[in-house]
Amino acid sequence: MKRGAMKQIITLFLSTILGGSLFAQSTKTIILNPPDTNKGLPVMKALSLRASAREFDTTELKLRDLSNLLWAANGVNRPEIGKRTAPSAQNAQDVDIYVFMKSGVYLYNANKHTSELVSEGDHRNLFSGRQENAPLPPVICLLVSDIARFKSGEDALRLVWGAMDAGIVTQNISVFCAAFGLATRPRAGGMNQPKLREILRLKDSQLLMLNHPVSYKKD
Repeated sequence: MKRGAMKQIITLFLSTILGGSLFAQSTKTIILNPPDTNKGLPVMKALSLRASAREFDTTELKLRDLSNLLWAANGVNRPEIGKRTAPSAQNAQDVDIYVFMKSGVYLYNANKHTSELVSEGDHRNLFSGRQENAPLPPVICLLVSDIARFKSGEDALRLVWGAMDAGIVTQNISVFCAAFGLATRPRAGGMNQPKLREILRLKDSQLLMLNHPVSYKKD
């Protein structure tokens, strides 16, 4: 059996046993659905609806919605040359997306279109800041730039490039959520950076840029 066919079977199996939702128990790798590029609102309509949400629903995201979200954020859209939906300075592809959920923290692997377990357990409260009692969204996407991936430039310039690249990814997330009826907002504050760096085992060159809580819109 060909590899692609096997992947589709596994994806279908996961979608079936999970009822189309993300699971509560931990698993090493989430095999994501192929991106559905035929759904969602037109770009101009999505831009007209883009807004920063203040309230988030607690319903778990369906696997297909998480799959589309991550691909839209920074997935591979030209497999033959490995290029992404978000450009990056020097094509460094410096921005990684860590996905925080109830079941654990996962790192999005754009080349394989999978999410791979980094840390077990629910760490979403590390983004609560002073709002410790606020309901937690089902997914929080943390954007981390590894400035060591830039081939040249002083650290100060690499930091600027990393921030710009993260800004492009964050806009992809915002526009995608508007197009698919999801709630999100980009946030830079409220992160427990020391604890996050510890559980993610980040290098000194990996910098926390922004985070995006994501949920379905509240009724």
